[in-house]
Amino acid sequence: MIKIGIVGGTGYTGVELLRLLASHPNAQVEVITSRSEAGVGVAEMYPNLRGHYSNLFFTEPDVALLAACDVVFFATPHGVAHALAGELLDAGTRVIDLSADFRLNNAEEWAEWYGQPHGAPELLKESVYGLPEIAREEIKTARLIAVPGCYPTAVELGLLPLFEKGLVETQGVIADCKTGVSGAGRGAKVPSLFCEAAESIKAYAVGNHRHHPEITQELTKAAGQPVGLTFVPHLLPMIRGIHATLYVRLNTANQGLTDAELQELFEMRYKNEPSVDIMPWNSCPETRSVRGANVCRIGLHRPQGSDLVIVLAVIDNLVKGASGQAIQNMNIMFGQDELAGLTYAGLMP
Repeated sequence: MIKIGIVGGTGYTGVELLRLLASHPNAQVEVITSRSEAGVGVAEMYPNLRGHYSNLFFTEPDVALLAACDVVFFATPHGVAHALAGELLDAGTRVIDLSADFRLNNAEEWAEWYGQPHGAPELLKESVYGLPEIAREEIKTARLIAVPGCYPTAVELGLLPLFEKGLVETQGVIADCKTGVSGAGRGAKVPSLFCEAAESIKAYAVGNHRHHPEITQELTKAAGQPVGLTFVPHLLPMIRGIHATLYVRLNTANQGLTDAELQELFEMRYKNEPSVDIMPWNSCPETRSVRGANVCRIGLHRPQGSDLVIVLAVIDNLVKGASGQAIQNMNIMFGQDELAGLTYAGLMP
């Protein structure tokens, strides 16, 4: 049985970890921490976990208790894992961080985007970017996993097959993305209030979203050359879900590719990936089809047979975009069935 600790259990990613792990056949949450809610029962805060799902109480973070676990998940704001990850790793406990603390390879770049010095730059060299579809072998032996962000997961899965094969222009890439309000976290913020977000759609962080360097970092690795990306996120009045509409042009050498060849490229790239579903050509995947599920659904389009390829990718931002992907990483690390605890179908309606 894998013994698990969760740091920062009161937020949406923390409770999503609890919901998914409750059905895991070989894992048990032993410790869940929250400085603000210490002493409160988990099921008191989240009544969906009443009954046999969780009888835990939130506690103050205690390194000794956490170090007794096999793996600790950090479901915390950026900067928190910097302070504790090193101690846990020294104690032999593996760390899976759902924040952005170890996603960027360069500490100076991280400091520029997050407005503070990186607190553990010495750990960056061993951090593994936890997108199983590109790093499964590294994840198996990793001590420290940086779980990808929600937007990056959708964008990267949607574009990787094209960049890996060198089929498209690496400049002028556009990612037009939409998210539900849960992506902003559980803390009270005016833009996330019902009266502010309902019956409306708006762009935000245009040109300066913190996920931009993460996406370009990983697409550049796949392409083998710098990628020029325009990334524009939008807020939609829904709770869960990310919809990424991705625009990229075939390069001169590959403009003769047929629709069938592009479809086959994606099908072959992901045929052995249990959490990616390539839909039939010209499909339009819906966010509701992945709600609550650890899957990315992808549909391909090519308007009027031009050199423009449009990729549509949808995920649940709290599952494949966060907690589900974190558990997928844990399963790989500990030699479990990769989808243990993650076999939920999407919730429709």
